[in-house]
Amino acid sequence: MTMNKNGSFTGRVAFVTGAANGIGRATALAFAREAANVVVADVSEEGNQETSRMIEELGGRALAVRCDVSRPEDVKAALDKALEAFGRLDFAFNNAGVEQPITAAAEITEKEWNRIIRINLSGVFLCMKYEIPLMLKQGGGAIVNTASGAGVKGFAGQAAYTAAKHGVVGLTKSAALDYASQNIRVNAVCPGIIATPMMNRFTGGTAEGEQRVIAQEPIGRMGKPEGIAATVVWLCSDAAAFVVGHAMVVDGGQTA
Repeated sequence: MTMNKNGSFTGRVAFVTGAANGIGRATALAFAREAANVVVADVSEEGNQETSRMIEELGGRALAVRCDVSRPEDVKAALDKALEAFGRLDFAFNNAGVEQPITAAAEITEKEWNRIIRINLSGVFLCMKYEIPLMLKQGGGAIVNTASGAGVKGFAGQAAYTAAKHGVVGLTKSAALDYASQNIRVNAVCPGIIATPMMNRFTGGTAEGEQRVIAQEPIGRMGKPEGIAATVVWLCSDAAAFVVGHAMVVDGGQTA
């Protein structure tokens, strides 16, 4: 069943960062199932190639490109390759990000602060900076940025991560207003605790660590990457044509 009821994703092109695993991989596969061509971008070349292979196994078309979203030259080169391969850009899921070890605000080093902001916030800005002109040229598109439950509330021990994710929400809302009249819709998704390799690193990969974070979820379990992927694909679809500048929380009630 297609989620894009009023028009097909067939032949359209989606660009997904952080595509080597977790939410990025699940979303790249979800776009492929909707018959979009998918450009998968990540710093992990091995995981990225695996995502590309999985798309091709589904019968889809994929291009794997190495991309560090904190480097403008990487972002520009990745999008140039996307255009070279597929000739257009319709959807972008700016999802690449890193976790912050639990650290009280005043104990975060400047180096760590800069790393988190550079990847999680500036990376989203750089992607949009180079994606939007491509979409303007062809008359429109849809962008979804990955924020977090930490984009709508504070979490102890997560000052840098929370600041970056609040920044993603603000950036999304402002950019949405800049381009809404030019047929580019910009929204954000705010995942809660999702079973991904990043979450596994955050919990230390232990049953105790896992239970500690699940205790924050009223629904009593972690979410699945596929649940976020379905949300992203919907936000890019014609069914969401009137959804602009929204930060959609998908978190099992964690921030309710």
